[in-house]
Amino acid sequence: MKLKWTSYPYIVWMAIFIIVPLLLILFFSVTSEDVFRLGEFQFTLDNFKRFMSPIYLKVLGRSITLALQSTAICFLLGYPMAMIISKAEVKKRNAMILLFVVPMWMNFLLRTYAWLTLLGKNGLINYIIKSLGFEPLNLIYNNKAILLGMVYNFLPFMVLPIYSVLIKIDNSLIEAAEDLGASKLEVFTRIILPLSIPGVVSGFTMVFMPAVSTFVISSLLGGGKYMLIGNLVEQQFLWSGDWNFGSAISIVMMIFILISMAIMAKFDEDKKGGSLW
Repeated sequence: MKLKWTSYPYIVWMAIFIIVPLLLILFFSVTSEDVFRLGEFQFTLDNFKRFMSPIYLKVLGRSITLALQSTAICFLLGYPMAMIISKAEVKKRNAMILLFVVPMWMNFLLRTYAWLTLLGKNGLINYIIKSLGFEPLNLIYNNKAILLGMVYNFLPFMVLPIYSVLIKIDNSLIEAAEDLGASKLEVFTRIILPLSIPGVVSGFTMVFMPAVSTFVISSLLGGGKYMLIGNLVEQQFLWSGDWNFGSAISIVMMIFILISMAIMAKFDEDKKGGSLW
């Protein structure tokens, strides 16, 4: 199949801004010393071996744990929301979708900063608690605050894909099941849920990927006390100046994310090939 000439600019764009940067990161990850000074570097796997130390594996484990927790919470909150929106009238449905989309128009950093005014020691929530005569709570600079920030920022990425699938389900299937005596729970577990699996898989992917690599949320709401893998990469590039090690961590994360996406895609494919019953 021949490529049309209109696709050439897109190919050039991909080569310059995707392929070349990835190759540079791969090159940095397998070299040592200052790669900008030609002839003074050597190829090595020491950067990857360094990442296998317990201290960095602990950071990776914490990142994966928080990402999985945020994904699970987003699913538990997002699926019912998506169902409610899909069952609403068209005008109300559009308004509900707009409520999810509008906050995403605001800068990600500003949205996260807003939680500082709510969760801080002298924030709005603690102000109300102190007004009621109780001691202020420690709501910020901990894992729970990071998890809250992840759920808040990434919840729309779970709701919208599930909603887009639920809205396409043929109501005649649900009506037929109800006519045959199926309860609402059976209709949900045997028809709605299986048919919505593609949206669920997309939602899991769209939430887990940015959650496992985030660094802004953990920096602001974690106060730098809880380093995640994204913070570790940021530290190596911006503060330590160790681009080689930072690139090695990035390659490990890309491999991990690609494996996760492959598993999700395989799961989605198996579900599509199965029966509702």
